[in-house]
Amino acid sequence: MKLDIKLAVANYFKGIGVLGLICILFFSCADDGKKELASAVDIPVFQEMEAELTSPPNVPRPVGERKAKKLIVDMEILEKEGEMTNGVSYVYWTFGGTVPGSFIRTRVGDEVEFHLKNHPDNKLPHNIDLHAVTGPGGGAESSFVAPGHEKVFSFKVLNPGLYVYHCATAPVGMHIANGMYGLILVEPEGGLPLVDKEYYIMQGDFYTEGKNGERGLQPFDMQKAVDENADYVVFNGKVGALTGDNAITANVGETVRLFVGNGGPNLVSSFHVIGEIFDKVHIEGGDRINENVQTTLIPAGGAAIVEFKVDVPGTFILVDHSIFRAFNKGALGMLKVQGEEDKTIYSGELRDDIYLPEGGGIQSMPTTDELVKADQTAKTPEEQMKFGKQTYMQTCFACHQAEGQGVAGAFPPLSKSDYLNADVDRTIGIVLNGLTGEITVNGEKYNSIMTRQNLTDEEVANVLTYVYNSWGNSKKVVTPQMVEKVRNNPNL
Repeated sequence: MKLDIKLAVANYFKGIGVLGLICILFFSCADDGKKELASAVDIPVFQEMEAELTSPPNVPRPVGERKAKKLIVDMEILEKEGEMTNGVSYVYWTFGGTVPGSFIRTRVGDEVEFHLKNHPDNKLPHNIDLHAVTGPGGGAESSFVAPGHEKVFSFKVLNPGLYVYHCATAPVGMHIANGMYGLILVEPEGGLPLVDKEYYIMQGDFYTEGKNGERGLQPFDMQKAVDENADYVVFNGKVGALTGDNAITANVGETVRLFVGNGGPNLVSSFHVIGEIFDKVHIEGGDRINENVQTTLIPAGGAAIVEFKVDVPGTFILVDHSIFRAFNKGALGMLKVQGEEDKTIYSGELRDDIYLPEGGGIQSMPTTDELVKADQTAKTPEEQMKFGKQTYMQTCFACHQAEGQGVAGAFPPLSKSDYLNADVDRTIGIVLNGLTGEITVNGEKYNSIMTRQNLTDEEVANVLTYVYNSWGNSKKVVTPQMVEKVRNNPNL
């Protein structure tokens, strides 16, 4: 009898063949997936609560061990004018009044009741597509809302991860390009592991009729958007949103988690923190974790969670490593870390030796006769300060840093600089012609290279007026006529 059963089983598997076995395994796995999905659908909710929504770079409190809830999300759409950079304004379309929109934090099993309100002063209808939603249009079909109206829809949160939401009203690209995007986090049961600091950062590309830096209220340019020719690529909606006083912060020894999204609408982000390595990256915001990552790709309409421990103090620069976007279009932020130094991890400069390679080749700085043209005409010192700061952040920031402190042993400080304040004509000449060789600034020797800057007389006057009137310097006002005089007389 046992032998007959064995033969029957053997003949069965021989009959169905390899393809049959594959099918059995496939449907078995599919059944497991359905069971997992069913378990999320079947998670009961306990009570009702208002969702905590936060503006960037802040995030709501972690979910932790809380049970699934009926979560009420109340979000208002606002069309409002804001600052893109100094002297440049733009009419943003926003979820919650900010770009990116308010951060939403949920957990698997939550039943979200979403209230989307379109302010009566707005000019256009809008809706919302949440990538965390399982349903037609991610909620877009149920949320199309005219000015002065409110739409309500609900959804069950099924899949953990970090997801983008955005407006999906036609023309979809235009609505996204004007700032209508944000992030919704779905934590697993039990929540994410706790860290010391969490921040919300989202990249976006903007397209204006005027060139980068052209002042005034700048309208959206559809043709540039179609051509993917961005004038600005920024974090959190504007140039400098995460620099200076707006920088994110941490202390030595703390763990940092960044929820990073890319609203697009067009460009992929190569997200990188200069001087740090990501201990963990939740690839595209999902379950799969990569470790010891230098730069992570974030697609348009995608996200990533990056985590790292800060071991030494200093200012760590956040960039899109498509690097001209960082230093020329605005995709740059700062993480300021305070605490005790650890020389075993990072020594700083140990010495500055002379290096003379064999050979007597004569080298010269690269030059060009072409000047970058930009409308930087200023009539008052106050206007010079505005335009000058903009030029400084685009041209000088990387070497001399946001507060003019320079980089020890490499680039001299502009803050309270005795060298700078001693001779304004010399300073103008350095900007126009570059400088190579050793100089002494505030008692410290520096021996590096500054290339000539391809700026107009107006731009040189504005940026130097900004520098001279910042960080404890002499408050000189530099005019275009002063720059022209030096340009025409190299001996000054």
